[in-house]
Amino acid sequence: MIYCHLTSVHAWDDTRIFMKMCRSLAAAGHTVHLVAPRPPEAPPLEVRDNVHIHAVPRHTNRWRRVTHTLSHVWRRAYSLQADLYHLHDPELMPIGLRLKARGHCVVFDFHEDFPSQIRSKHWIPRGLRLPVSVAAGWSENLAAWGFDGIVAATPHIATRFSPARCVAINNFARLEEFPPPSPAASTASPRVAYVGGLSAERGLKEMVDAIALLPPERSVRLLLAGRFIPPAFEADLRRRRGWERVEYRGYCTREEVARLLGEARIGICTLRPAARYLDSQPVKLFEYMAAGLPVIASDFALWRNIVEGERCGLVVNPMDSVAIARAMEMLLNDPREAERMGHRGRRAVCDRYQWESEFGKLARFYEEILSGARHAGEAGERRQCVSG
Repeated sequence: MIYCHLTSVHAWDDTRIFMKMCRSLAAAGHTVHLVAPRPPEAPPLEVRDNVHIHAVPRHTNRWRRVTHTLSHVWRRAYSLQADLYHLHDPELMPIGLRLKARGHCVVFDFHEDFPSQIRSKHWIPRGLRLPVSVAAGWSENLAAWGFDGIVAATPHIATRFSPARCVAINNFARLEEFPPPSPAASTASPRVAYVGGLSAERGLKEMVDAIALLPPERSVRLLLAGRFIPPAFEADLRRRRGWERVEYRGYCTREEVARLLGEARIGICTLRPAARYLDSQPVKLFEYMAAGLPVIASDFALWRNIVEGERCGLVVNPMDSVAIARAMEMLLNDPREAERMGHRGRRAVCDRYQWESEFGKLARFYEEILSGARHAGEAGERRQCVSG
């Protein structure tokens, strides 16, 4: 089969799109194309891990992206004549409908609860956020019925669509990326790791303030990896008292992330209680668990069920730096229990939260869609023969 994944927003090496979906499909023996924005110096076509990557222009300006990038995505996508197209951005919905009108199978992937996300977008005037959110929900539902299937990144997002046409493909960890924890990590200087977008909404101010509250003699460091959102936020964070105890590693490759977590004693994910996060399943949480780290997570109902249910860490009020610091101290003061939490988390990933099982669901979903299309085509041919 020929599969084609399309994005106009995400980086070509996006963890969900390339690292998980495209590479898994290619490893299963399929022909896989990925149309994605690349820098101007990138080659127009290259092959990585048996995935054919087609570069389209990258534009940060939203209007230029909609008017310019999308036309390149459409031309490249249609020229590939894939058996099934998998779309990853709301702005690609018109392209999906055009592909569908030309007889192709099309799947749309909802990475986020976009209507909820819109209500927290700072670049949309406050008075317009609610009506834009409602309009986005209606347009998504209407467009979704024009596609062959819907993929949702979480079970919560999947509840918005018919179970007969939607499958939840969770962003769980790829276990092969994270070897079992090294005994040397428990004897090294204690480090607490956070990997991901670095923004106020993701709780970075509270994390840095918390690390400043720990006794200086403990020599605890906060490892940060990722990009600042917006870039000006870096200067704000560097002015906080706890920054002197931060090790900032910048943007890390997947291999570098695995090595960084191998240095840490604790993984932290204390996102603020924005609507878009309450029912999310951040991949970093499962990656910490896969790396055998005890976790400190925001006390959201879904996250609490995972962390406390698996007994793999502690949940805290993400707005309370004192509570975050106290959780760090509890885990550092009881290394044996922290190690047991880490082992329980890794075992839970092996049993319930690994990508390999999610890919099996995705492969079956694709096959159901393609099989249905074949049967519909055969039925149409029979009707033509009878009428002829």
